[in-house]
Amino acid sequence: MQGTKKTKPKSFRSYSWSIFSIACFLFTCSSFYVYSQNIPEKFIHTTDSLIAKAPSEYREIDKALRPSRKDTLLMLYFANSASKKKYLDGQVYAMNQIGTSYRNISKFNQAIKYHKEALELAKKSNNLELKVYSLNMLSVVYRRIDAVKTALDYAQEAIELAESAPVLTEGLKHSKNVSLNGIGNIYQNLKQYKVAIEIFEKSLLLEEELHNKLGQAINNQNIGECYEELGDLKSALNYYRKSLAFNEEMDNEMGRIICNNSIAQVFIKQHKTLKARQILETTLSKSIALGDKFISSSVFINLGWAQMELGAYEESEENLIEGIRLSVKYDLPRSQTIGYNHLSNLYIKKGDFEKALNFYKKSKEIEDAITNETNVRYVNDVLFRYDTEKKNNQIEALARENELVRLKLRKNENTLLISTLLLALTSLILYILYRQFQLKNEKKLLTLEQSMLRSQMNPHFLFNSLNSIKLYIINNEKKNAVYYLNKFSKLVRKILEASSLKEISLAEELETIELYMNIENIRFSNEIDFQIKIDDGIDANDIKIPSLILQPFLENAIWHGLSTREENKSIVIEIKQENDYFTTIAITDNGIGRAAAEVIKENKVLKRKSIGIDITKERLANFSKDFQNTFEVQIIDLYDDQKNPAGTKVIVSIPTI
Repeated sequence: MQGTKKTKPKSFRSYSWSIFSIACFLFTCSSFYVYSQNIPEKFIHTTDSLIAKAPSEYREIDKALRPSRKDTLLMLYFANSASKKKYLDGQVYAMNQIGTSYRNISKFNQAIKYHKEALELAKKSNNLELKVYSLNMLSVVYRRIDAVKTALDYAQEAIELAESAPVLTEGLKHSKNVSLNGIGNIYQNLKQYKVAIEIFEKSLLLEEELHNKLGQAINNQNIGECYEELGDLKSALNYYRKSLAFNEEMDNEMGRIICNNSIAQVFIKQHKTLKARQILETTLSKSIALGDKFISSSVFINLGWAQMELGAYEESEENLIEGIRLSVKYDLPRSQTIGYNHLSNLYIKKGDFEKALNFYKKSKEIEDAITNETNVRYVNDVLFRYDTEKKNNQIEALARENELVRLKLRKNENTLLISTLLLALTSLILYILYRQFQLKNEKKLLTLEQSMLRSQMNPHFLFNSLNSIKLYIINNEKKNAVYYLNKFSKLVRKILEASSLKEISLAEELETIELYMNIENIRFSNEIDFQIKIDDGIDANDIKIPSLILQPFLENAIWHGLSTREENKSIVIEIKQENDYFTTIAITDNGIGRAAAEVIKENKVLKRKSIGIDITKERLANFSKDFQNTFEVQIIDLYDDQKNPAGTKVIVSIPTI
């Protein structure tokens, strides 16, 4: 690949990067056909022998091809030969190695393309080990470009797939460690450093059992980075040096560069700036020769930082700008943030406060963009998990409190029988019964709230919604993706907020339902005509109802009534003031009706019992205790003039007095 670049005409440099990449690709393809006629005889013999044996384990394939795996042309030749002989496992290996080569020179789109092709081939081959390996490689690439959610998805899928094997082979154990390390990296990106350290330490122990020096080097480096972020520079330096020792032992040039860059960064923070600059100047030339723009960007920025601290402002500015240029060109937002921040500090030292302020603003804008993107993908999910765990803890605490009260009363029973009057004893027993009744009701309420929240935010809904939004991203429909992503994040936030409230206004409930319908309607290509009709004279802000009670009825209408209807799908919500005692909410759909839906449900292989409506009725009953009247739910089957099913109407009567 490097030889190809040297023979390109100089006129190509005036074109945009995209044209340059296309030209490189076409030239590489043409070079391959020429070069394939002169493939080393030894390599041809090796590949022919390997294809004849057709091993399925990664380790056996890698043992034969490891010396040549970084040569993309040789890997392309091997992939082509394996394809002709229908040796799918060999193709998977070659595609992943080519993808890794592209990743190491920061051509991430090409890397993703080859790793995805490898994953599809591994699925076709039904090779569990190579499927896990391909998923891990995709996770690494997406983590490099800060696509944290996608990286986590691939890493989790890889580790779950590995653990599904009846017996963990050495290859699967290694892949599981890679997945574990990837998840640790994601927690590191989310600034959950202590959690990340725990995961990296588990991965490190597993790598030690496998005697995998590369895995030990990587985990020591990652642990060092976490300690550095926590401000424990001594521990960070210790782990960086351990990682460097492993890389020296393996003669791993990339590993050496990464470790030395990190060590120099710690030295700057320890005010050992001259020593840091010496390391960085040597590391920079090696990084450029290696061709990994991700590493080079960081080395340029650290060298500029060291020079700034030493007063070499012109050299500092030049290196900081070059590091930022690389991070912008190869879409490395975290490096951009650090680079602009150092550049701002440089201009403060030079007395140019206007430029300093501008670069500081750029740094904050990029940092906020990274944080916002992470929040959109993760915060709602984290809050949901936290809220569920919190409710579970509350239930356990109430149970423990009840047990402590019971034990205390039992311990003092004899004293109470002797020292207290019958009336006091009777009062105490009544209090215990009342307290137990209270605890039972509170526990039931907490259980209902937890069940309601789980039914509103079930994994299927979250997964399907994110998949639908992902399709817009894949199809490059950016406006639709951003629009529905905002809708989705707003919906999850409103559900979490409402779940902590006993009651909300009808207006807030309708707003949440409208967001829910917008998200669900994506999967129906927006074919569902959804309307909300409120009678004149009704102020939806004045009417109080239990939070999140309408969604189960809408979900039933969509998935049991409308999902099998082919066209003209509609759902109408009508709000009426029936009298002084009740407000009615009617939900009408023009689906296939309950009878037909029940037949379809019975014919399904997998049947799932819906509990959302039962939970809603229990919550309505609890809500109605504060009113003179109780609630009422009616489900009415609708028919047309020919007595054919024409849909379903659900009428919910909410007491107002």
